[in-house]
Amino acid sequence: MPRALLIGSGNRDKATELAQLLDGTAWDVKTLGDFPEVPEPEETETTFEGNALLKARYYGRAFSVACVADDSGIEVEALSGAPGVRSARYAGENCSYDDNNRKLLAALKDAPPAGRRARFVCCAAFVDHDGTEHVELGTVEGLIAREARGSNGFGYDPIFMPSGFEQTFGELNPLVKSGVSHRGEAFRKMCAWLAEHGA
Repeated sequence: MPRALLIGSGNRDKATELAQLLDGTAWDVKTLGDFPEVPEPEETETTFEGNALLKARYYGRAFSVACVADDSGIEVEALSGAPGVRSARYAGENCSYDDNNRKLLAALKDAPPAGRRARFVCCAAFVDHDGTEHVELGTVEGLIAREARGSNGFGYDPIFMPSGFEQTFGELNPLVKSGVSHRGEAFRKMCAWLAEHGA
């Protein structure tokens, strides 16, 4: 019987995407909806890796189960790498995806094309209750569009155009997106490692 692997994310959109990326592994993939409710941990680290490990350790300990979590965000060249690890809370605590997108578009209102260069970063972290820990990194370069376009995906997807595409992540077919996205890259690497680690 396969071992349980918990996706440690309170963001339902992200949990759904991660479940799809982990589909086909030898693990019995679970989400937080399969467990009793616990408070979300405060993301206090200053790096994507630190926050990903923090979440995987927290939820893994809470339910005595192997856990995978990610921390991801967008880094904009003209903003010296901001919003970075604060991407989810860029427009303030409890802000919406649209709030964040509007604030970022406003910050780049007068930026030339070169100043709109950005990249998405994802760090995936695995923590097992035997003390095993493993991290993988994924990135994708691109540009911030001048307006939000498309209703696929979540977060900054409607305003991020990956290099080589005229469409935003919000406009791309989800299968195409996962083939080039930061999260897709990080979790393809993680799935390969999990296959060797064994369920």
